[in-house]
Amino acid sequence: MIRAVFLILLLAGCAQPALRGTGDLGLIVERAAGRVKLVETSGRSELASIDGLGDLAHASIVYSRDGRYGYVFGRDGGLTKVDLLRASVERRVLQAGNSIGGAISQDGRLIAVANYEPGGVRIFDAVSLELLADIPSTYGDGKQRAKIVGIADAPGNRFVFSLFEAGEVWIADLSDARRPAITVFRNVGKQPYDGLITPDGRHYIAGLFGEDGLALIDLWNPDAGARRILDGYGRGAEPMPVYKMPHLRGWSVAGGLAVLPAIGRNEVLLVDTVTWREAGRIAVHGQPVFAIAQPGGRRVWVNFAFPDNDTVQVIDLPSRRIVKELKPGRAVLHMEFTARGEQVWVSSRDDDVVIVYDPASFAELARIRAEKPSGIFFTSRAFMTGF
Repeated sequence: MIRAVFLILLLAGCAQPALRGTGDLGLIVERAAGRVKLVETSGRSELASIDGLGDLAHASIVYSRDGRYGYVFGRDGGLTKVDLLRASVERRVLQAGNSIGGAISQDGRLIAVANYEPGGVRIFDAVSLELLADIPSTYGDGKQRAKIVGIADAPGNRFVFSLFEAGEVWIADLSDARRPAITVFRNVGKQPYDGLITPDGRHYIAGLFGEDGLALIDLWNPDAGARRILDGYGRGAEPMPVYKMPHLRGWSVAGGLAVLPAIGRNEVLLVDTVTWREAGRIAVHGQPVFAIAQPGGRRVWVNFAFPDNDTVQVIDLPSRRIVKELKPGRAVLHMEFTARGEQVWVSSRDDDVVIVYDPASFAELARIRAEKPSGIFFTSRAFMTGF
């Protein structure tokens, strides 16, 4: 009897925590608190909070191939590796003075961070966060550095990014992680501010803040150089004041169209992805910030800059009509779909809540309290080029 009890206690002591996958996990940025909230989408619930991540204004997150680790890019130059299964910070480095965004390589081995100060891109080992390469964004006389924006991963362990002040786009080939090979595209346009990689990894589009139009690079044929598209869009019209710049690749490609926010205008632009010519414009509630395609590609959800940032509109692409308008709350900052599109999570910063909707019926499914939530990032991004 004593031996049996001892054996039971021994086995109980060796019991492992319940196993779970990572495919339904995600992180919500609580920007004011310097932490992220770990959530699961199957039950639409909060699992844990993870603190100590620094300044998370405009923070973004990418994931390891297995979805276990999230790499959080903070505005203070912090790069933090978060273990989702342990709900803890595994490693953190302050790698620059000011940064915005980053990307993970196609093979999952490299992390690239886009820096404002000092300007440039730094490459880190995804396991150890060891610095492997530093790519300074020098231009002109070689003494100036440009802010890096619009960084995205591309096939072949490449990263593509824009240099804001320089009016350039660079491709960094990291086949040799310690010796990046750089291809420079000069004079792409004034002040490229963000970028999009198409889902097939072929095209990089850079939005231009300093002039009308966009720059397009065919990554299958980089020798062709940068091509201007929508050149002169809005020429002769007086733009509105811009209160918030679209950022962090919050554009979409769906139904053979690139769906782009029009800077300083209450419009969404449609561009044919075969000819790369304008295919239409859709008038919307305010100045669009994010235009997020629902999985399946029929509908695009759009949120707006201040003072219209209490609203989300849903566009039906075949009819090019707005089919629904929602009022989730004050200061709607981000939207994220689950991988199969049965849920969309919407953050309302000033109401301290994330609302979960059914995109088919637009019914509210759940509310999750969060302190000043901004970005929402699900692990399904691990399997998407450009995310």
